[in-house]
Amino acid sequence: MKKQTRLAARGPRFHGRSAFAAIAVGAISATCMPLAWAQSGDEKFQAGGSQWGLGIAAGMDRKPYREFDDKAVVIPMVTYENRWVSVAGPSLDLKLPSAGPVSFRLRARYASDGYEAEDSPYLAGMDERKASIWLGGAAIWRNEFANLSAELLADASGHSKGTRFKLQVDRRFTSGAFSFTPRLAVHWADRKYVDYYYGVRAAESRPDRARYEGDAAANVELGLRVDYAVAPKQTLFLDLSGTSLGSGIKNSPLVGRSSQTGVRVGYLYRF
Repeated sequence: MKKQTRLAARGPRFHGRSAFAAIAVGAISATCMPLAWAQSGDEKFQAGGSQWGLGIAAGMDRKPYREFDDKAVVIPMVTYENRWVSVAGPSLDLKLPSAGPVSFRLRARYASDGYEAEDSPYLAGMDERKASIWLGGAAIWRNEFANLSAELLADASGHSKGTRFKLQVDRRFTSGAFSFTPRLAVHWADRKYVDYYYGVRAAESRPDRARYEGDAAANVELGLRVDYAVAPKQTLFLDLSGTSLGSGIKNSPLVGRSSQTGVRVGYLYRF
């Protein structure tokens, strides 16, 4: 509680890599926008339409690293979608031909994983773990019961040289001006990813931080997005998430919690 109070009083703090990473973390709040807006697939965009969105968001993720200096951030948001392209936060999709109700995409995403040694006293002496650009593909199946999506991405920056896979199911419910979108997702990360971000190299070990070689892990996320239509083109949103970490991550000496939580709030104007 003391740490949270100190952070709240101090407000957002930006420096070096952490500033850029913080912006991407906050911008992730926009990545659910296209699915949340889609009422009948991509018909509007297939007909040649497009949509811009501008807004602002604030958010915080509690990373599982020991004594980590979590920071709240406030950042601008930009979204865009047409027949061929979808841009939302740190993600860029190139749309491929669909197969019935299943759409396919080539995807690029910036992920703000990693840390600097100054982010926690417990990380002192650790080499920086850098954020990465991830490239791969995704498939989205929209049906009357729920949306099912899957993505497979590889580290294009070459920092971890890892691979990530995500499988998610979500369903949107509407009540007047409110909409509620609960989601369940499984995030799988291979050994290289876990070892890079949660491993401890021999040169980094010390009496209270043993050497650790990471193993592949599957994390399970539960989330809820709440949207409120202030006006036909204006939306307020709240996104809450909680993720249970796989044993490959939880067993790391760098990790002090078995779960990770996040909260984001924001405003979006759609043109």
